[in-house]
Amino acid sequence: MSALKILIVDDEPHIVILLEEVFELLEEDYGVELLTAMDGEKALALAAEHQPQLVILDVMLPKISGLAVCQGIKENPNLAGTTVILLTAKGQQFDRQAGLAVGADCYVTKPFRPRDLLAQAKEILGID
Repeated sequence: MSALKILIVDDEPHIVILLEEVFELLEEDYGVELLTAMDGEKALALAAEHQPQLVILDVMLPKISGLAVCQGIKENPNLAGTTVILLTAKGQQFDRQAGLAVGADCYVTKPFRPRDLLAQAKEILGID
């Protein structure tokens, strides 16, 4: 099996840096590879190329929306095992339903608790 990979997608640099810090332990302790993208187009390209097990995805992105990226990932047979967590400031019930409708496995609103996200990622990746 190839290395475990997490793709972090957000157009706000400070969120990307925060998430990289959250998942740094997984990188050091378990060899998890962290990939980052700042827009939807790059996110889809990286997902297709690297086939990450987990994608942490913002909804509001330049070029292609996070919802469209999620749908693209879920429709790609090569990414069938990929878990998508939408991480967004949009917390309305409508937004949550839209995210789940395009195949998101989980919907987390900002501000989020880094420790909770780390625990969720470990569970998804099968790391205890």
